[in-house]
Amino acid sequence: MANNYTVRIQGKNSDITVAEDQSILDAALRANEWLPHSCTQGTCGTCKLEVLCGEVRHNESPEYTLTTDERAEGLALGCMATPCSDLVVEPIGGAGDNGIPRFPLRDYAGTVTVLEDIAANTRRLVVEVDTPMLFNAGQYVELIVPGHNVGRQYSLANPPTETRNLEFHVKLTTGGLATDGWIFGPMQVGDRISLRGPLGQFNLVNQQDEAAILIGGGTGLAPLKSIVQHALAERLVPELYLYHGGRRQEDLYDVGFFRDLAQEHEHFHYRPALSEEQWDGAMGMVTDVVLDDFSSCKGMSAYLCGPPAMVEAAVKALKRRRMAPRLIFREEFTIAAPNLAAVAQ
Repeated sequence: MANNYTVRIQGKNSDITVAEDQSILDAALRANEWLPHSCTQGTCGTCKLEVLCGEVRHNESPEYTLTTDERAEGLALGCMATPCSDLVVEPIGGAGDNGIPRFPLRDYAGTVTVLEDIAANTRRLVVEVDTPMLFNAGQYVELIVPGHNVGRQYSLANPPTETRNLEFHVKLTTGGLATDGWIFGPMQVGDRISLRGPLGQFNLVNQQDEAAILIGGGTGLAPLKSIVQHALAERLVPELYLYHGGRRQEDLYDVGFFRDLAQEHEHFHYRPALSEEQWDGAMGMVTDVVLDDFSSCKGMSAYLCGPPAMVEAAVKALKRRRMAPRLIFREEFTIAAPNLAAVAQ
């Protein structure tokens, strides 16, 4: 039976109980104590903590995220580190949540109700969970791969008002444990699956004065779909621009859905772009299309989601157009590392 330890998060008013085989981040989120985090796989460093008192086991923390020198200085990754004793820790970036609603991390079970091809090597997966999941638009969950006790991360594409039918957009990864070996393999409608969530700090929740530019690459459209629906329903943004980039028309999906939304809401604008195929829409890299459309982005905000290269290019493009860095929010999709227990799509 695993030992339990008490962990105090500096700046919080209460202690949390953490099992010796449980990550500090997992325990904190289950106790509804917010800690900054993004990937939960050890690759981003967002959840980095300073261990002020006590000892931790670093487990599979990557060297490029948590160096030998940082470990010697008492730093640890909240998503990877497990306790060896009672602890006092302090998040490097602070534990503040900026007034954003937070929902505790929970384990869920559900039934696959939709599994359909929607674009080249891309599937829509809908899971009806047995109990409602509360979350913020933009967050993600981990689907647990049967027989492996391994989680893979997928963003929620449904709005927060839909708490029972969770929608995911899944891109095939050759040899991928969750995709090639499961979602694009033996998975069928009617299957029972396990998942946990919500996770992540990428979101649009509160009303804002700034117009927002949303840029998605591939299945990076998923959290943006959730954000768009939520922002329109709650009238959170005065003007909303959605850009979705693909190489060819076969890479685009939900085009009709967003075009219909643009017809219904005059302050919502949808602009898909293709980089490798002639068509009657925008052409070129999606970030270049944004540059062509805006001579200035000063006073605007941005929500970016997709492969790291696309996200980085978008950040550079928006800064060129004078958007304030503090108003640029990002979520990067990275390929799963086979030796980690929780990995991004």
